[in-house]
Amino acid sequence: MNKLIAIAAAAALSPFASAHVTLDQPTGQADTYHKLAFRVGHGCDGSPTQSITVMLPESVTGAKPMPKAGWKITMVQGRLSVPQESHGKAITTAVREVTWKGGPLADEHFDEFIIQAKLPVEPGKVYFKVVQQCVKGSVAWDEIPGDSSAKLLAPAPVLDVVPASGPAHAH
Repeated sequence: MNKLIAIAAAAALSPFASAHVTLDQPTGQADTYHKLAFRVGHGCDGSPTQSITVMLPESVTGAKPMPKAGWKITMVQGRLSVPQESHGKAITTAVREVTWKGGPLADEHFDEFIIQAKLPVEPGKVYFKVVQQCVKGSVAWDEIPGDSSAKLLAPAPVLDVVPASGPAHAH
């Protein structure tokens, strides 16, 4: 009987409750290049995933996506509100969005979509908004915790940027 109650409770929950788009590594060192692996654990209410778009916060620069067989990558550049320095040069634009389109990735499978990028100089939490487009429907994984204690239904993947413990130039 307890097993039936557990199954019924799981079925009543949102289709997003059991798995989200998450980061494989929950922490990264400030002012270093880091591999961001966005793990997609399911489709949209049973429908296969056909594209993933990751929005990069302004504090994350130097983005280079990893190609995936069967998926096409597009990148959107944008102006930075504050120029940053990279290899002695002022950078005024950077990749702001990366989209993988293809697949499809069946609901019963998972996969990772990877970007190498330079993390911010200052430690703290960094949120990456992600849009998962499926054959039928989509999910915006874009909720960021506020002051309330409400449970988020579609949380944005978060990286805890910690102080660097060594030299920053490793890419």
